[in-house]
Amino acid sequence: MPVVVGSLWIGPPWEQPPSELTPVVIDPGRAFGTGSHPTTRLCVEVLQELELGSVLDLGCGSGVLAIAAAKLGFEPVTAADHDEAALAATRANAHRNSVELEVRRADALDSLPEADLVVANIDLGTLERLAPKLRCRRALTSGYYEGEPLSLPGFRRVDRRTEDDWVADLFARG
Repeated sequence: MPVVVGSLWIGPPWEQPPSELTPVVIDPGRAFGTGSHPTTRLCVEVLQELELGSVLDLGCGSGVLAIAAAKLGFEPVTAADHDEAALAATRANAHRNSVELEVRRADALDSLPEADLVVANIDLGTLERLAPKLRCRRALTSGYYEGEPLSLPGFRRVDRRTEDDWVADLFARG
């Protein structure tokens, strides 16, 4: 089911986006992420308010957040996941949307690339394991409930958005 978040229309390839919105066409394949979940919508909402720079999408799933970031003008954009199906879906969706992404395999044991902004719409446990490896000025995290506390060492929370008990937090270093 398509959703509209600000200037972006996020939907499947078999739906037609309105001409006045920027389309982010996503076929999740066997990966997670169609754009309709509250955590995805919250992240896209915050992305549209941030200054442009480089982005690392950790746990990219279908690539919806990486592609939305690229469509909004962020660059370079790197999409990383440990699941080969997610990487394949992200590559296919990047091609479908005519955006350039670096798509790479990464897991909690790997060193993470540096970026101005890390976007991570993943479960709380994985976020906590990855937190010490984040090399960024800002982190946009989601994928957990409002009542689940997340603290990123070395970061301070500067924004929090909620929808249906889900949350997206924006952190800044320092």
